Amino acid sequence: MVSLGVLALAFIPAAPYPNPAVLAEAADLVKAPPACVLDTRDKNSYDAGHVPGAVWVDVRAWDRAFWANSSPASWAKRLGEAGIDPAATVLVYGGNDVRDAARVWWLLRYWGGTDVRLLNGGWAAWTAAGGRVSTEPSKPAPKTFTLAARPSALTTKDQLLAALKASPPQLLDARSKAEYCGESDTAARNGMIPGAVHLEWTETLDPKTKRFKSADELAKLLKERHVDVNRPAVTYCQSGGRAAVVAFALELMGGKQVGNYYRSWSEWGNDPNTPVAKPPKP
Repeated sequence: MVSLGVLALAFIPAAPYPNPAVLAEAADLVKAPPACVLDTRDKNSYDAGHVPGAVWVDVRAWDRAFWANSSPASWAKRLGEAGIDPAATVLVYGGNDVRDAARVWWLLRYWGGTDVRLLNGGWAAWTAAGGRVSTEPSKPAPKTFTLAARPSALTTKDQLLAALKASPPQLLDARSKAEYCGESDTAARNGMIPGAVHLEWTETLDPKTKRFKSADELAKLLKERHVDVNRPAVTYCQSGGRAAVVAFALELMGGKQVGNYYRSWSEWGNDPNTPVAKPPKP
């Protein structure tokens, strides 16, 4: 016989995310998805089937463009030609790997997006919820607007170097344990930024569904790593994508001062003048 106490526990609702507005559930969207939907999967996957009206995003091209020319005018042109208005509600989704979707989410947030959401579970969640599938390429009308960057979303090397000498923020290394420990050769010098805590991006996701972990699970994870969402935090990885996933998780959990060191270890580890550390052995 199952006790009433066990039955009661089984029906306790999951705790809500502190900032649920950044995460969208497929079950809530299948009837009325937002007007602007972005697909970050590879082109072949997009052509085989996508959310009706979704615009395909060449994530690699966006990444290269941000490194090469991060001027507001160039990005207003890029987004406007694709029919993307950062002032509107924008839904971003990917496949089994959330990194590209998170990168695009972060880039739009940096360029002033006020309501940019990730689809929890990506394309698999959409189809599982019975969402309609289209093979027609989207051709949205071009838009014209002026962009203004949100500087607090981006952390630069110089800012981080200055902060390390004064009042360091919480640093979260979203790479693998081998990279964090300096055991993986990814730059001229390998290791971690001094004071960084290891929180690999995959730890924020359910390994089976690829959905973000529950609020309770994420709260437990952050507590284990001594991360306080009420304090400024900076995430980094190798080139900004994995760091965007952890930055998203922090914002989902209520973080309001979260910066992404976008150039990450590809810059830090190849600069002979930056400090590099190794975590203490247990």
